[in-house]
Amino acid sequence: MVLLLFGPPGCGKGTQARLITNWMKIPSISTGEMLRAELRAGTELGRMAQSIMAAGGLVGDDIVNQMLTARIQCPDCRNGFLLDGYPRTVEQAEFLDALLARLGLPPAIVLHLDVPEDALVGRMISRRQCPTCSRVYNLLHQPPKSPGICDDDGTALITRKDDREHVFRERLKTYDDVTRPVLAHYHDHTYHQIRGDRSPGYIFEAITSVLEKELSGESLVN
Repeated sequence: MVLLLFGPPGCGKGTQARLITNWMKIPSISTGEMLRAELRAGTELGRMAQSIMAAGGLVGDDIVNQMLTARIQCPDCRNGFLLDGYPRTVEQAEFLDALLARLGLPPAIVLHLDVPEDALVGRMISRRQCPTCSRVYNLLHQPPKSPGICDDDGTALITRKDDREHVFRERLKTYDDVTRPVLAHYHDHTYHQIRGDRSPGYIFEAITSVLEKELSGESLVN
């Protein structure tokens, strides 16, 4: 089973990715993770990417796609994998479709965590972080025991620059502009829109319900 997880900043996508992959015993793969692995291993792709970044450039689709092709053929992907942050463009989505078909893998199942903008903004502007231990709090749902102070080390909490409302709204706009065409590409595929403005447990239950039905259908086909 190939899963694509989409969701705007602050939607809890990272939490759900961990829950899904632990439940299904499959790896979660991000472009950042692939790039770091290639750099650590000193592969030809890693060296190419490093030279591009050293010159201040962005690693292009050709290199990212080659990394993806190698990564999803690793032994730990035999029973499936989850892609987080890929595809980012329609061109990447078309490449992925063709790659899965060429490798004899099933079409991707899209899980889209949809959260209203105001709910996302409310979450973000309520976030505080400890600059010492990096622990994150939410003033609405997971506040510190003492206002403004980290429970673990007593450091004064801060608001990260990315969590300021005007900055976060700009991030949401960028995400929406980039992601909308990719989601439109997948609307004719196995696409599931899931409400992401609930508790993590509720969201995960909704996801597992979708995936159990998909697994059941897959077993019937096989």
